[in-house]
Amino acid sequence: MTDFPALQPQFLAAPDRTKLEPPGSSGHPPRILLLYGSLRERSFSRLLVEEAARILQRLGAETKIFDPRDLPLPDATSPDHPKVQELRALSLWSEGQVWCSPERHGAISGVMKAQIDWIPLEIGSVRPTQGRTLAVMQVSGGSQSFNAVNTLRLLGRWMRMITVPNQSSVAKAYTEFGDDDRMKPSAYYDRVVDVMEELMKFTLLTRDRANYLVDRYSERKASGRVTVETELASAAMAHETSNA
Repeated sequence: MTDFPALQPQFLAAPDRTKLEPPGSSGHPPRILLLYGSLRERSFSRLLVEEAARILQRLGAETKIFDPRDLPLPDATSPDHPKVQELRALSLWSEGQVWCSPERHGAISGVMKAQIDWIPLEIGSVRPTQGRTLAVMQVSGGSQSFNAVNTLRLLGRWMRMITVPNQSSVAKAYTEFGDDDRMKPSAYYDRVVDVMEELMKFTLLTRDRANYLVDRYSERKASGRVTVETELASAAMAHETSNA
């Protein structure tokens, strides 16, 4: 069928391969924000994030780690709180993110969820997470599990992020770090390297294309912003009419 009674064609744009090749590429290092989900003095999610940050820096990224201490619970105060403003500014600064949570009762920790909940889908016309890349990791006190990373993937999708396929789940995390708080050589460590490599590649691939990749029909329709193709067609039709 070629009849689409529910469609408003002036807001529809067929994918344009030329727009997937940006006019220039960003020259600065990929900007990666890392979040962890525990306030313990020796937090293994924090230690894993610090290890990931070192790897990312070795791969050429600029990294920042948010400290969730003193971040209030969502809705317990206004968004003007300094820690909330810090977190939101870092999210806007980032081009990619790493989320790492301990598994608590088969899910992510409240500390992790509070950070994500303080980053809304939209602030005015600015989307703090949309189009950014995301890598997810978890630490467990017992055997290997994927409950936390699965939840983080769900949240990443909800926040309209581009979550890389690979992920890291470190079992018995207390055995994987030495007295110097550095991660020991292991298959778990190798997987962290794999995930950070993948995050860097996806970030470099998408950061200059993110605005086009997340430009949606429904949002163009809601804002009344017609597509360039429609504008050109309308101009051509007007030109032909005037010359008739």
